[in-house]
Amino acid sequence: MPETIMPLKAIAIRFAETIEYPETGVRRKTLLEDANCQYALLSLVAGTEIAEHTSPRNATVNVIEEQGILALEGKEITLESGVFVFMPAAALHALKATAKLTFLLTLSA
Repeated sequence: MPETIMPLKAIAIRFAETIEYPETGVRRKTLLEDANCQYALLSLVAGTEIAEHTSPRNATVNVIEEQGILALEGKEITLESGVFVFMPAAALHALKATAKLTFLLTLSA
């Protein structure tokens, strides 16, 4: 079960102090979750792949550091620091970290 690290109140975090890369695969930290949205910090080691899938919720990806490739509805999007991506609900997508990769994933109702 993912760890939720922020209470439902006004608060700030520093990503640099929160990012932790696993030895393999993906580390997911749920920063905040309520009835409408979930904010999760995902950190992947180089070479990690997330297989093609869909989500029933709209999502955004805000890349914090490093690099990857997002396959979204047949298009490849280069993920690097500062890139923002919107994914509508039910959009087919997959991900590969080409280097270490951390992004904020927001799922909305």
